[in-house]
Amino acid sequence: MFRLTDFDYHGKTVFLRADLNSPVTDGKIISDARFRAVLPTIIYLLEHGAKLVIGTHQSKPYKGDYITTEQHAEILSGLLGQEVEYVEDVFGKYAREKIQALKPGEAIVLENLRFAAEEVKYKPIEDCEKTFFVRKLAPLIDYVVNDAFAATHRSQPSLVGFARLKPMIMGFLMEKEIQALTRAYETGEKPRVYVLGGAKVDDSLRVAENVLRNGRAEVILTGGLVGHVFTLAKGFHLGDANLEFMERKGLLELVDWAEEILNEFYPYVRTPVDFAVDYKGERVEVDLLSEEKWLFDEYPILDIGSRTVEKYREVLMGAKIIVANGPMGVFEREEFAVGTVGVFRAIGGSPAFSIVGGGHSIASIYQHNITGISHVSTGGGAMLSFFAGEKLPVLEAFKESYERFKDLLKG
Repeated sequence: MFRLTDFDYHGKTVFLRADLNSPVTDGKIISDARFRAVLPTIIYLLEHGAKLVIGTHQSKPYKGDYITTEQHAEILSGLLGQEVEYVEDVFGKYAREKIQALKPGEAIVLENLRFAAEEVKYKPIEDCEKTFFVRKLAPLIDYVVNDAFAATHRSQPSLVGFARLKPMIMGFLMEKEIQALTRAYETGEKPRVYVLGGAKVDDSLRVAENVLRNGRAEVILTGGLVGHVFTLAKGFHLGDANLEFMERKGLLELVDWAEEILNEFYPYVRTPVDFAVDYKGERVEVDLLSEEKWLFDEYPILDIGSRTVEKYREVLMGAKIIVANGPMGVFEREEFAVGTVGVFRAIGGSPAFSIVGGGHSIASIYQHNITGISHVSTGGGAMLSFFAGEKLPVLEAFKESYERFKDLLKG
């Protein structure tokens, strides 16, 4: 794959595909974590005289955080100490004129890429090449730098469509992410512990199945809705209120799959021994085998319990490699952040090489000032796809681009 330092960018027009998709509350971006993560790449390109065209998406159509990239431009301007102009267009005449007018060391941010219908669908690279998005912008671009690790599991025009037309280069963030994840996945160091939480249950089941079947993990610790599904698969009852919620979310149909994983790898998958429920607005911890488990019938489970946190901590402190994705509960409510914060603090305190990923996980880490984690990944779904052993379209596109343009490096 091409690295950022392989080329001279002075006077060249560079399309930088970043992933600045950020949490939004009341129409305002509330975290600049992803902006700071891509900053080294932006600074390098600008300092080396690139004419920089930044593209990013923000959420999906019809969702509450689906906004323009005007704030993204403002945040980048503040972080860089220079104007990054917001261009209210994706690939139309106005956008193309703005790109052509750029001078070395200047940067613009295109409108939310998902305002273009072509950018919403997943298509093979050959179809992405034929889109208006790519055909309109490709003639104006010399290089494509892709630093959108969090979107590497998607095949969309802005992510893969230029790869066979222009040299596609890894940004510093992309390179750092791939190196960290590859180290964790391919290492021979043991024990390797995976912590799977959050709501992406099907993705987490794929990870569990892959790393256990291929001998890449010794222990899997579960929490969040992933923990719920495995707990049900072990034959425990989580009460009518929680079963109804899981049925609405379509999670009960995954229990059989989780049971198949347990049948093959039972001792290696750990599930919570206690949970915290929202009992009339307060946190109440209930042991899975106690008489108080009737509370599960009426009150929602929103976190793992303190005994589970301690058991997980013991495992994590003895680990050599830790991969974690997703929170242990509804950490947005302070009283139900105990599990997530406790487990993440244990990961930070462990001597292991550790990776934690996922948007909610990152938010919790920064919110509670958790330190000591070796690598905080910007990707949630992408990270899960990587550890599930799946081919990531963007990484495949990097390889194709390298094969096509590698002669440019000679001499």
